[in-house]
Amino acid sequence: MADTPAANNTVRKHLSRISNDVLRKCALKLDTGAETLVEEFEKEWGPQMGDYSKKLVEFCCSKALSAMCGAIDETISDGSFSRFTFDMMLAWEMPTSANEESHNECVAKEKEEKVSTAADQLHDDVSLFYSDLMPLLVDRDSSAGEDAFVWLGTLVPLVVDMVNGRFTFETLTAPTGNRLHFPAYDKFLKEIHGCIKHLQTQETPTGVELADDEFILHVEGTASSQRVIRHIGGTSWPGRLTLTNYALYFEASGIVSYEKALKLDLSKDTQQTVKPVATGPWGAPLFDKAIVYESPEMQEGVVLEFPEMTSSTRRDHWLALVKEITLLHRFLTQYKVESPLEVWEMHSRAILGIIRLHAAREMLRISPPEPKSFLIFALLDELPKGDYVLYEIAESLKKKLTGGSHSCSASSILRNLNVPQHCVVSCVEPKGTMDEGEIVRPEKLLSLESAINQAREEAKEIDIAKSTTDGLKEDGISESAQVFMGLLDPLKSLVPWSRAILTWERPMATCIVIVLTQIVIYKEWFGKAISSFLLWVVAKMLQARRKGILEKQDKIIIRTGSDQTTMESIVSAQIGLRSVHEIMRQTNIALLKIWSILVSKAPKHANTVMIVLSGCAFVLAVVPFKLILAALVLNGFLMTSKFGKCMQSEQGNRRLKEWWDSIPVIPVEILDKETNKSE
Repeated sequence: MADTPAANNTVRKHLSRISNDVLRKCALKLDTGAETLVEEFEKEWGPQMGDYSKKLVEFCCSKALSAMCGAIDETISDGSFSRFTFDMMLAWEMPTSANEESHNECVAKEKEEKVSTAADQLHDDVSLFYSDLMPLLVDRDSSAGEDAFVWLGTLVPLVVDMVNGRFTFETLTAPTGNRLHFPAYDKFLKEIHGCIKHLQTQETPTGVELADDEFILHVEGTASSQRVIRHIGGTSWPGRLTLTNYALYFEASGIVSYEKALKLDLSKDTQQTVKPVATGPWGAPLFDKAIVYESPEMQEGVVLEFPEMTSSTRRDHWLALVKEITLLHRFLTQYKVESPLEVWEMHSRAILGIIRLHAAREMLRISPPEPKSFLIFALLDELPKGDYVLYEIAESLKKKLTGGSHSCSASSILRNLNVPQHCVVSCVEPKGTMDEGEIVRPEKLLSLESAINQAREEAKEIDIAKSTTDGLKEDGISESAQVFMGLLDPLKSLVPWSRAILTWERPMATCIVIVLTQIVIYKEWFGKAISSFLLWVVAKMLQARRKGILEKQDKIIIRTGSDQTTMESIVSAQIGLRSVHEIMRQTNIALLKIWSILVSKAPKHANTVMIVLSGCAFVLAVVPFKLILAALVLNGFLMTSKFGKCMQSEQGNRRLKEWWDSIPVIPVEILDKETNKSE
């Protein structure tokens, strides 16, 4: 029997004001009493579950949402869904009266500090949406945090998916101090609802019968949208481009209507690729605003251009959407997701992610958000340890933790928003997986959430590391060369030391090096030698840490000044270019001479080389290689000594040079590309 209205209005002192309000609303939604809900919760609750008040809020919210999701279309339209779910986030974030008192004290202190520079904290490229709403937000009224936003995604993945929820939150709340205010949340939810309704009104591509579970996700090239052009050789054809969760469809514009659509399948497990490409009039690669679809089943790629005046934002947007669909089907294949319910659930999550991206682009028109913050599979493809998260998602599907068997799953939400899905309706519902209407509790997804948090933390570390290289990426060639030479300065001290060893300027050290080298080669201690070197590197690293070199010198100073005048610098640069040109020329000549020997253009030289190579092959086959290597090393040291220099034959070196110079080279003819094609 339902509790009386007075019982529903009973204030529980241990709960905050917003928690009491949410508890009362949940009871009304479920047509029961608050006391009944509390009693039902206490039958399941145990001290080991943690915070009593927060768990009570989670329990009541999950019960109420499972009832609301059945009529989610109407509740979004009248605004009750956004207000109720936002209050749920506030109650989850501040469940107890103690939390509320602490929060009120913080707000009072902030008001005393007089927050008058709110507008200055905004980025210059903030959306007009946020600029218009800022007067409503600066009063620091109730706002939700990141954890509450992600928690809501575990209950109902409409506004956010728990996989990329934290990235979505960061993007939406960047202009508002990483706090989500109700006007922004309500606007975002209504934009999502509007995008779904808009996509349902799109026309089916000409001559195409979409599959039962195929949903149109994006359309451009119509009279009310920007142009899309297909390039075939030197010709260009405008048309309409449609993306679904299975394929791309391009329809060339005809005189009256569109021609039959060309289907570019994204679901087959083949080697098809979609990548950016530059194109332009008559096939000239002038503008980097196109994509090319290539597949082994097609003789040539399909080039689609998205013209716009300045940037390539449209192209990048389409490329991200296509990549998301491709990665979705790769995930289903890789993890062998075969159940129709599970397949459609993952399709639904990907579809909702794309719809959230559309909604965010409508809200943030001046500064479009990064697509991967809203697209699940595109994010996990780039995220470190993203493959671990994909594995946990697949496991949660197998355990029926995120499948379409409850009323607030992604597939159920699309169904309740009147999205056609005949194949899902005809599927047999799973048996015995969970109680009807029950939402999966967050504690059942701890493994998935742990993998997501680990990936996010590592992504932050990588972003911090990449930010340290931004300055180097912006340097020009001259600056990069100076930095490179500056970084090599510590190694310059090794050059005189090595020269002194090789030229016997330090005989004792040279003898020690020769003996150690011969022992390592003869005993075949190459592994031990490398391990000794690695241990020496470790010792040097520990020495640098003990001396605190990083604290004493937290940056590397590169001196760019020169004692040369401007004219001397120009002359030095010319000499350097000539030296580089001469090295390239001599290298080309050497390669051509080697080619002449290999093809016997110079038979006499080729015969000599073949005899020498045969002799070397015989020696290597008979004599152990370690003895040959030891002899070569010893010979190298002896030739740099005074005794070796006396034994060197200038005549022999001269004969060798004359033999090399007498080798004729293969002639080289340089032809233009077009001339080569005509021949």
